[in-house]
Amino acid sequence: MPLVALTGGIASGKSTIAGRLAERGAVVIDADALVRELQQPGEPVLREIAEAFGEHLLLPDGSLDRAALGAIVFADDAARRRLNGIVHPAVGRESARRFRAALDADPDAVVVYDVPLLVEARPDDPWDLVVVAHAPAEARVARLVALRGMDEADAQARVASQASDEQRLAIADVVIDTAGELEQTLAQADALWERLRAGREHSHREDVGGRS
Repeated sequence: MPLVALTGGIASGKSTIAGRLAERGAVVIDADALVRELQQPGEPVLREIAEAFGEHLLLPDGSLDRAALGAIVFADDAARRRLNGIVHPAVGRESARRFRAALDADPDAVVVYDVPLLVEARPDDPWDLVVVAHAPAEARVARLVALRGMDEADAQARVASQASDEQRLAIADVVIDTAGELEQTLAQADALWERLRAGREHSHREDVGGRS
């Protein structure tokens, strides 16, 4: 089972790549979706967040006020580290459980972990391949302004709060350039899928040879 970490900064096109790989047959596990699940009412992670940052972050229905929490942590490095110390271990445990479940369900699966904060949280995990979706920071700021309606200062702050382009590229086995047209990004994702599929078939041949 190839275990692929797919990362990239905000507005890098990472989700587009993940979606394409899922269309091709990959099992995609979304770290952001795991975070949202683990922050649901009744989950220990949500209780820890409320204890660390204040009960005022809980809405009347018991759910997390994500916008209010974001306003706190994006403006304060210490607060962001404190939040990560709560969330990252829980996400690590749950993602590992899902990796095992994918393997149990299909030993030939290609599992892609869609994780924006790979550099910050899990750079040294035993990934078979680290794929980085890359567009320059200024391009990602422009996308946040044009596509998500952020003002430029907020967009720059969001980009600056994450790992730098240089840090992500330093751990990359494969870089997908997402600065161009959508079709170019999808073509690179297709090429990656072919590489992963070829690697899986090569592993099968080695297994057969070892048993003969």
